[in-house]
Amino acid sequence: MDTSVIAYMESQLEQTVSSFHRYMYDKVSWNARMFGLVGPRGIGKSTMILQYIKEHRGDRQMLYLSADHVYFTTHTLVDVADEFAKEGGGQLFIDEIHKYDNWSRELKQIYDTHPDIKVVFTGSSVLDIYKGQADLSRRAPIFVMQGLSFREYLMLFHGIETPVFSLEDILSQKAKIPGVLHPLPLFRDYLMRGYYPFSSDINFEIELRQVINQTMEVDIPQYANMNASTGRKLKKLLMVIAQSVPFKPVMDSLATVVGVSRNVLPDYFLYMEKAGMIGQLRNDTGSIRGIGKVEKVYLDNPNLAYLLGHEAADIGNIRETFFYNQMRVSTDVISSRLGDFDINGKTFEVGGRRKGKKQIADAQEGYIVKDDIEYGTTGIIPLWTFGLTY
Repeated sequence: MDTSVIAYMESQLEQTVSSFHRYMYDKVSWNARMFGLVGPRGIGKSTMILQYIKEHRGDRQMLYLSADHVYFTTHTLVDVADEFAKEGGGQLFIDEIHKYDNWSRELKQIYDTHPDIKVVFTGSSVLDIYKGQADLSRRAPIFVMQGLSFREYLMLFHGIETPVFSLEDILSQKAKIPGVLHPLPLFRDYLMRGYYPFSSDINFEIELRQVINQTMEVDIPQYANMNASTGRKLKKLLMVIAQSVPFKPVMDSLATVVGVSRNVLPDYFLYMEKAGMIGQLRNDTGSIRGIGKVEKVYLDNPNLAYLLGHEAADIGNIRETFFYNQMRVSTDVISSRLGDFDINGKTFEVGGRRKGKKQIADAQEGYIVKDDIEYGTTGIIPLWTFGLTY
């Protein structure tokens, strides 16, 4: 292989620390012939595959590349695979593959031509990855990774090891953080700056704004063939959502505020959801996951809500955003006719310390999820415990 390619891989591996693994590390099919790992920008996809290479390169010959490497100005993915195969290559890792034109067609060719090479690819532009799935058909399953859970934040930034708790564990008051008697200060910090692995950087807010700008001004417009002015309208739409409590979409009035046709708004919301900027809470009108009517729209995670909402960030909105963001990873969450959320027939109403049970009095199985409490009682569950599920 080209020496510059090898040197790039070695430099990346040298900077990679393996003391902490994201929750997806043990869930993806590392030995599959081909798979993709996607998710919003900045959540640790590249680090995860570099960790795997560093820990398993003795098992087979491995090669790591980034799709925006200068090598690809004169070479193709197929060229890389052909040469790698001749050298006895075993597993090829291609990072940020959405930055390479016609990537899905070339991966299909690699898959069909080199059955002995396993291929792993990542993409931050989730929309482009989904678009490319058509070319790959059933060849490459796609795994979606989200940002840090409260549990992962505790481990990565504070060295506090906490087991994963199921929803049943949480409802049975079994969720604890070993050695931590007062979890609320840590929880407050997580809500403001703990969802992204780069949260400890001194320039965290600047870097997160760059993630937002890249997603809204480049990723989505490129995918949807939008012009620059439409990209700016997307950012305006994001700000409207950020300052709502929470946002219940009324398309006519929203179209007037943003300056677009109401007919395009559902598509805009879907693009933003797939790109990891917002979450859409749906009702149960659709029997298949994700096709019910949208009842509420949240920013994707509390860090975004604090950054974009500033002093207007509403604590009630933050609480609901956290609950939905964390629970959607391991289970289906839909809107509730009685409370805020429904999970497998259980009703959850989210609020502060003084939240009462009146709203869920008629629920067959209802729970009050309270912020600002350290421990719960029957039917009352601390909000922070729902961050220990992955």
